[in-house]
Amino acid sequence: MLSGDELKTFFPNNPIRELSETIDAKKIASGKVREIYDLEDSVLLVATDRISAFDVVLPGGIPGRGIILTQLSRFWFEKTRHLASNHLVPDEDHVLKANLELSQESSLRSMVAQKLKPLDIECVVRGYLAGSGWSSYQESQTVCGIALPSGLQQASELPEPIFTPTTKASEGHDLPVTEGEAKQIVGETVFLKVKEISLALYEFGRSLANKAGIILADTKFEFGTDEAGNIFLIDEVLTPDSSRYWEASEWREGISPASFDKQIIRDYLNPLDWDKTSPGPELPNHIIDRARNRYLEVYERLTSVG
Repeated sequence: MLSGDELKTFFPNNPIRELSETIDAKKIASGKVREIYDLEDSVLLVATDRISAFDVVLPGGIPGRGIILTQLSRFWFEKTRHLASNHLVPDEDHVLKANLELSQESSLRSMVAQKLKPLDIECVVRGYLAGSGWSSYQESQTVCGIALPSGLQQASELPEPIFTPTTKASEGHDLPVTEGEAKQIVGETVFLKVKEISLALYEFGRSLANKAGIILADTKFEFGTDEAGNIFLIDEVLTPDSSRYWEASEWREGISPASFDKQIIRDYLNPLDWDKTSPGPELPNHIIDRARNRYLEVYERLTSVG
């Protein structure tokens, strides 16, 4: 695992929105961040430096962000092998360097993954009351149909982590579902398995983050299955984009602590005269630098204690 200083030597001067290297494979999808290529028996996932806010991909991006996200996911995939099989192929390094002949910089932002069928739910685990969970609790003292004790405040630690799945929307926002609804979507056997794995992954991630002085408030996992029905952890895992990380020293009940994610960018964009539709505003250099430093900080702190 490379240190933060070592990673920085591979950061481009300008954000990578698409790989400049020629890849001898068909591009089959392009998301807000990732480009996906068909390698016949596997897929290549390339994390660009694009960044979105309010569901809009902004012009430019954060140079090096794709590298940070990919390498932090790699860190967690390796650390959690005892809890969940993941989508990375065994000969991944050979495919990246020998078969595809990618540069070191491009390899650092890329993963070679098995072809799997993604589940139609996203697996959210919450250990603290924040975001949409806090909004739901204020209305009904429940989150995704789970009753919680009275008297909780914003950012309160829950008595125990809760599993709150959502739909997986191709457009727009994911929507919360109850356990019963999630069972109908993926089947009871698969649901119970991914719930068990998700809670174990959260506990593992929270414990390691605590050693770094960071609170893992909540996180989202995605899973896929192979033709035999085996379950694999896919996509990204325990990154600032898929998780709500807080500085432990700043946490207290009743407020929402600053998170190690795109909050710096959202806070900059909110006061602007912008209707939250494409195209988005250009980000000034000082916001880009602050956001990248925030991503890099959480990477360095987590990997240094792992």
